[in-house]
Amino acid sequence: MEPGDVVLLVVLALVVILVGTTIAKAIRIVPQATSVIVERLGRYSRTLEPGLHFLVPFVDRPRAVVDLREQVVSFPPQPVITSDNLVVNIDTVIYFQPTDPKAAVYEIYNYIQGIEQLTVTTLRNVIGSLDLEQTLTSRDQINGQLRGVLDEATGRWGIRVNRVELKAIDPPASVQDSMEKQMRAERDRRAAILNAEGVKQSQILTAEGDKQSAILRAEGQAQAAVLKAQGESRAITQVFDAIHRGDADPKLLAYQYLQMLPQIANGTASKMWIVPTELTAALGSITSALGGDTAVSPPAAAARPSSDVVDNPFADTQLEDPNEALERARREAAGASAEADADARKVSGAGPAGYTQPIQQRDDFGTPPQQ
Repeated sequence: MEPGDVVLLVVLALVVILVGTTIAKAIRIVPQATSVIVERLGRYSRTLEPGLHFLVPFVDRPRAVVDLREQVVSFPPQPVITSDNLVVNIDTVIYFQPTDPKAAVYEIYNYIQGIEQLTVTTLRNVIGSLDLEQTLTSRDQINGQLRGVLDEATGRWGIRVNRVELKAIDPPASVQDSMEKQMRAERDRRAAILNAEGVKQSQILTAEGDKQSAILRAEGQAQAAVLKAQGESRAITQVFDAIHRGDADPKLLAYQYLQMLPQIANGTASKMWIVPTELTAALGSITSALGGDTAVSPPAAAARPSSDVVDNPFADTQLEDPNEALERARREAAGASAEADADARKVSGAGPAGYTQPIQQRDDFGTPPQQ
């Protein structure tokens, strides 16, 4: 190959490379959510939006590519002094978004570094006016103040601060220990108060239940006493009416009296059995009733109306309860014994105070037995 041909090939290769480079520099494709700052001969020319663009080769030059999406930056913990002279470490998170690519490129050298330093200084100013308790409980207020200051300062940089969050607030270890003890004591106090309230309510409910139970029990006893008294009154009335309708004579009463004497003698509290003087008369009535004197005086037989023989006077009479009849008989026997004791004292005469002479038993004819 001749030297001229070699030179021609080299020139052609250089031309191809130059044309390829020129075409590559003349065509620019910008992706979505991205802006490209273009300078022409060292000065700002225009901002390329997403799409296909043509540049003047070797005249137009892309300066910077700006991402228009919202960005999140977490800054390392920063020591901040509160108003009560306590040092706390605060982690912050910033959510921002570039809105003006030209201002973000030409107004500040590094807008991320500028936002970080502005956040630190603003945070120290805000926390310096608050004590530790307010700092721990006023996160929303601190976030609002930080966002307002940062948004106002970064507006001329073409940056919009959407949100500022305090990720962590770490007080000193000694302060954390004191806070834990305080919270533990507060929880114990609340637990004791709740326990006391529960015991109080339990005692009140128990007292109310006892009160209601006592009231209901008293009402039941009162109603039972009223019903018992009404039943006894009705039983006495029925017995009294039955006696009057049956026209009981002394013979029947003497027979019932004789039946009650063994029960009176069998009482557990009986220490002395006194035979009343009326016993002879009662025995005489019983003897005559059982056949000792069978003759009935005509006037007495004629005195009874004929209707008593035909009609049964006990047709509507209800039998008395055995327990009530026994109790009534005991009361009557006790009354009779008391009367007999009084009669015996009158006959024999009372001895020394608190002493009563024993009464001699009499036979059926009323004379005392021979010694």
